[in-house]
Amino acid sequence: MKEDKKIEETTVAENSEEKVPAEEAEKESALTAEEAAKVIEELKKEVATLKENDKTEEYKDKWMRSVAEFDNYKKRNANLYREAYGDGKKEILLKVLSVGDNLERALAMELDEKTKEGVSMILRSFTEMLEGQGVTEINPVGEKFDPNFCEAVMQAEAGEGEEADRVKAVFQKGYKMGEKVIRYAKVSVTK
Repeated sequence: MKEDKKIEETTVAENSEEKVPAEEAEKESALTAEEAAKVIEELKKEVATLKENDKTEEYKDKWMRSVAEFDNYKKRNANLYREAYGDGKKEILLKVLSVGDNLERALAMELDEKTKEGVSMILRSFTEMLEGQGVTEINPVGEKFDPNFCEAVMQAEAGEGEEADRVKAVFQKGYKMGEKVIRYAKVSVTK
């Protein structure tokens, strides 16, 4: 009998254990549903707060502006360097042009053949160096006077068949590099 009681007790205990967890599970799931609703509400509020405080777009905008500003800075500096290089080159070439003028004056003088040949070779080398740098001569003889390329230092009467406001003679050659004038040609203009 004692054994029967033990078996009954264990069966009752097993049955009660099975019932208790099932009932507790129902209670827990009911609580979980209520809690879940509260948690969902809290999470929605937190997400809304995070979206309000989200700095991602602001930082992205600042970053894009910084990148654009730096790109503009690089372009400005590249232009400044290019212009400074061009201006420095222009200044040096302007000083060197007087050497070419002196070589041309030397060729106009009476010299022996070998000296004349040597000066002529130096002048040819000088001219090639200028051409290599993109420098071209301004020779406006017979053309209409253009103050963008010439400097009038003298006026002369127009002869027969000559029109007024034309370049009659060049006293000092002018030079330009591309479209930029390095030295204006000094000329005589008809009136």
